[in-house]
Amino acid sequence: MRWKVTLRLVGIVICLVGIAQLLPAIVSWYYQDDMLGVFLVSGLLALIPGIMLVLFCQTKNADPAMNHKQGIVLVVLGWFCASLFGSLPFVLSGLFPHFTDCFFESVSGFTTTGASVLSDVESFPPSILFWRSLTQWLGGMGIILLSLAVLPFLSVGGMQLYKTEVPGHTSDRLRPRLRDTAKFLWVTYLSLTAAEVILLFLGGMSLFDSCCHTFSTVSTGGFSTKNGSIKAFSSLYVEIIIIVFMYLAAVNFALHFRLFRGKISGYIYNSEFRFFTYAILMVCLIISLFIWGDVFGSYLQAIRYSLFQTVSVMTTSGFVTGDYGLWGTFPLIVLLLCMLCGGMAGSTSGGLKFVRVLLLGKQASRELKMLVHPRAVLHVKMDQKRISDDVLKGVCGFVLLYLGLIFVFTMVLSVVDLDVLTALGSVVACSGNIGPGPGCGGLMSSYANFSLLGKWLLTLCMFLGRLEIYTVIILLFPEFWKQ
Repeated sequence: MRWKVTLRLVGIVICLVGIAQLLPAIVSWYYQDDMLGVFLVSGLLALIPGIMLVLFCQTKNADPAMNHKQGIVLVVLGWFCASLFGSLPFVLSGLFPHFTDCFFESVSGFTTTGASVLSDVESFPPSILFWRSLTQWLGGMGIILLSLAVLPFLSVGGMQLYKTEVPGHTSDRLRPRLRDTAKFLWVTYLSLTAAEVILLFLGGMSLFDSCCHTFSTVSTGGFSTKNGSIKAFSSLYVEIIIIVFMYLAAVNFALHFRLFRGKISGYIYNSEFRFFTYAILMVCLIISLFIWGDVFGSYLQAIRYSLFQTVSVMTTSGFVTGDYGLWGTFPLIVLLLCMLCGGMAGSTSGGLKFVRVLLLGKQASRELKMLVHPRAVLHVKMDQKRISDDVLKGVCGFVLLYLGLIFVFTMVLSVVDLDVLTALGSVVACSGNIGPGPGCGGLMSSYANFSLLGKWLLTLCMFLGRLEIYTVIILLFPEFWKQ
């Protein structure tokens, strides 16, 4: 393990977090909310160790190539340090009762989960709310991928980082050099951000609310500046804009990139995209029919609310326009299952990813056909390409581990101080990076009343979910650290 290369890159990540805190400092100066000093000090506290790591971990004549082990360690350390130094404004503000709450809120931001310990969001200073949303925007595409995009001298075997940072059954390399790939992905990300800010502002939102909600939408994070989330705006226009951009953010960014190059066929012929889109429409239709009459008298109202919540849950954004926990048991179970699926691979959403769900379905179909035709030679294909058995085994192993961890964390949380439904909803919501979950921990409330142990367990769930479990767990094996 070549620690100098890894720690130097971690130092750059920390520096980026410190520099990013200048933006909420400007917001604080504009609104005069007495948080200017907090962000200047916290930014300085991040820059000092970051610069020290960059300066003292120089590699002059050594080969800067980075192997997969260093890539994994960098991703985990980078995310942890970003969350740690990103929590400094919350700590220094004195508005949070415990460091646990500060770290929980920061991890929730950088992992784009959207789970919050704030009971009364609107009582907090604008700069603090802006920083919460900005952490989600930064975490949406990835702190480390951002470093590769804006710092040209980081040509250090980046393909390992790209495979770790943008997970899926394969890594779609859009350019021969990862640095160019990262730049184009960020151009796409910035384009979506600018477009949504403008559209929300034109719809009557203030520029501050437009920016904050855009940061949370394109990152599929879900932080809001209002206690009632999107419901507080009571605007069909705003809901439609956010639905569209939640959907776009949960689509593989490689497809968006190809669209900018004039290749719209990438959407049409992509199996995961079609499956994802059909699933949203089908779930929306089923839920709307179920809540029509009992919950909403008008079918148009039922469609409006079911569509928003379906897209919000399936993209792991976590915005709400109402408490769907009150819609009945069936819609709640359906949406809970949707939480597990998440969005598409290569997007900013969390969850299992629809490509894995699709491959599991194809594998199950093959096994059933093999029972009927035992001597047949059948292959699993997707987009006219054969999927190897190694990939299918990897998918099955990941899904089994993912569901197993949900079970373990649910049991632990239910033993600590929660009922089983609340524990299950909270674990699924945090491990899937959704945020609000059924029970006392989400939807129209927060995680403020959870015990300190419960918050730390859910913080770990957020890390595991965002870094796709294997990246974190593999560090616990002694074999990983052997030369």
